[in-house]
Amino acid sequence: MSVRHLYLARHAEPGDDGRLTEQGVQQAILLGRRLSKVPFASVHHGPLPRATETAQLVSKQLGSQVPATKLDAAGDYVPHRPPPDEVDPEYRAGVMAFLADVSVEDAAQGAELAADAIRLLAGPEQGEDDTHHLVVTHAFTVGWLVRHAYAAPAWRWLGIDNGHAALTVIRYDTDRPPTVVVFNDMSHLPEELRWTGSPRHTML
Repeated sequence: MSVRHLYLARHAEPGDDGRLTEQGVQQAILLGRRLSKVPFASVHHGPLPRATETAQLVSKQLGSQVPATKLDAAGDYVPHRPPPDEVDPEYRAGVMAFLADVSVEDAAQGAELAADAIRLLAGPEQGEDDTHHLVVTHAFTVGWLVRHAYAAPAWRWLGIDNGHAALTVIRYDTDRPPTVVVFNDMSHLPEELRWTGSPRHTML
């Protein structure tokens, strides 16, 4: 039985212009070195510059012939905007306040992209061989796919936070539920490059 290994990496640290900072460049290079022995079948990235640059720097470290290709479903979007009664009462006010500026149009587009992300990236491999796939994406998309792996309520992508250039790995078997093997792993980064982009309450 074949296994799909999905490697999700949040983009490295960007500056105000959306391009990677010097720290971000170092984060991306170190992430690539961490992954250099993995036989990836595909490398995808979101369309924004910070994800594209990160993927290009990572790919240089992989030493493979697999090109880094753009995937809209790996972009930066709100994957699900819940109605108030979908959210547990004790969290409702905070969730609704956080999502207050999401327009109807943005919510609809995000829902379409989120469905594409699950369709294209999640689930067991169809062939006979194990595969490894890398996606350089954004915090919300990582949270959405982790939530899906755990079959959690749709709104629970919220609160699944991860740092810049952090690594999450999900294993999809054919005969058992998905396994989140690694989440928000920054062990490839020195201490001074960790936790950038993370909410303060998540930092250790």
